[in-house]
Amino acid sequence: MTFEQEWAALRTAAAERTSTRLNSVPAEGGGGDGRDLVVNRDDLGAIGNDAYDLLGRLAKEGDMARPATFDAATALTNGNFVSGAAVLKVHDYWQTHLRTLLDACAQISNHLDFSKAQHAKDEAKIEGHLTRISVLTEYMK
Repeated sequence: MTFEQEWAALRTAAAERTSTRLNSVPAEGGGGDGRDLVVNRDDLGAIGNDAYDLLGRLAKEGDMARPATFDAATALTNGNFVSGAAVLKVHDYWQTHLRTLLDACAQISNHLDFSKAQHAKDEAKIEGHLTRISVLTEYMK
């Protein structure tokens, strides 16, 4: 079996599973409170808070070595030591990776805050639509 054939078979199987889930009604007692979309805001909030706390600690503690390594690299370079360039390279790599990690933590925190707010808006919108539908259904009786 070629890669393309295997990939096509996997996509078909995934589409069938998704279609089955979307087109079925949960068994008695298996559907929670009857809503299809459930987001536990407490979980999102906890993860977002952890990411925000990590961001704060990392910004503060991850930068502690920067001034010392830069000063050491400068002193070694000024003293004509070859290792000065290597220490400066370590300093630069650390800064690059630290910024990348800080950006990732900020994105996680911001995305979870956005998701939490967006799900609340979606829930309110859906509840509004369902209320209108039930009012119309009662009116039509």
